[in-house]
Amino acid sequence: MAAYILRRLLLIIPTLFGIMVINFALVQFVPGGPVEQIIAEMQGEGDVFSSFAGGAEDGTLTENEAEGYAGARGLPQEFIDELNELYGLDKPPLERFLDMMWNYMRLDFGESYFRSISVTDLVLEKMPVSITLGLWSTLIAYLISIPLGIRKAVRDGTSFDSWTSGVIIAAYAIPGFLFAVMLVVLFAGGSYWQIFPLRGLTSDNFDDLTLYGKVIDYLWHITLPVVASTIAAFATLTLLTKNSFMDEIKKHYVMTARAKGLSESRVLYGHVFRNAMLIVIAGFPAVFIGVFFGGSLLIETIFSLDGLGRLGFEAAISRDYPVMFGTLFLFGLIGLVVNILSDLMYVLVDPRIDFETRQG
Repeated sequence: MAAYILRRLLLIIPTLFGIMVINFALVQFVPGGPVEQIIAEMQGEGDVFSSFAGGAEDGTLTENEAEGYAGARGLPQEFIDELNELYGLDKPPLERFLDMMWNYMRLDFGESYFRSISVTDLVLEKMPVSITLGLWSTLIAYLISIPLGIRKAVRDGTSFDSWTSGVIIAAYAIPGFLFAVMLVVLFAGGSYWQIFPLRGLTSDNFDDLTLYGKVIDYLWHITLPVVASTIAAFATLTLLTKNSFMDEIKKHYVMTARAKGLSESRVLYGHVFRNAMLIVIAGFPAVFIGVFFGGSLLIETIFSLDGLGRLGFEAAISRDYPVMFGTLFLFGLIGLVVNILSDLMYVLVDPRIDFETRQG
């Protein structure tokens, strides 16, 4: 097993390098850059999209383009050169990429172009919001999906199984952001009831509340975002639990247990549950990461939550390259490590699994 883990860890390096190469290359073909963003803001035009009128593919400005800016906007050539040098855009793309990867290997992710804060501190500042959504959504999905999946497996083919399957399929088909909009319209004062708050994770007077009041206030704010984030994971886990139970129920040891006169609940929860839950429990890290990353941008935007999803979107809009590539590197690394942890979870809950033997 140690050799298998070592191979997987070593594979992280070329995989992560490939991810960074592809994304860095793609950015070179996207119009605009930090310099153009600065110029757009100086001219009061908002962002680079509203003022973009050409430019090099890597975000730098050629001499002719700089002269165009100088003539049309009154910006001197020296100022443009200083901006390019400030952001390191005066270097060739390959040199910039190698410098960036060398810094990332030392866990130096640089400083945001526009926020005057290091990328690491920025991520740590925004991470609690996204972790909150991920943990609560995953926990609720498991608490609902496991009992419902078991119930569906036991009553397979009944009317209960049929109508719950319809609800699950409908829930899976609804995008999380669309479901979030529906929740806002229905329960956050959109058009019907003003039951839950629309913005943030806490109220303005949060610091003045008692401990009990803070807990209630926090849960009150987090309800709608968590429900919107849970919908897809809930549907997937329920069907996975049902299918896993049905596979186990058909095995010979279950028939033997029933033949010995054991009660149905003893058979289900004393024998079937332990084996059927292996794949569901072992998949917890992957489910959490899926909820953590998937749809966080739109959910956070709709409910005005200042998390990692909005951070990435704003960095892309403002061409904040250190934040864009720094978060991409961190999230890519986290995703690859979690895949290894998922394999280790399988071995932990079921020692019969041996990845080393399968590799051979």
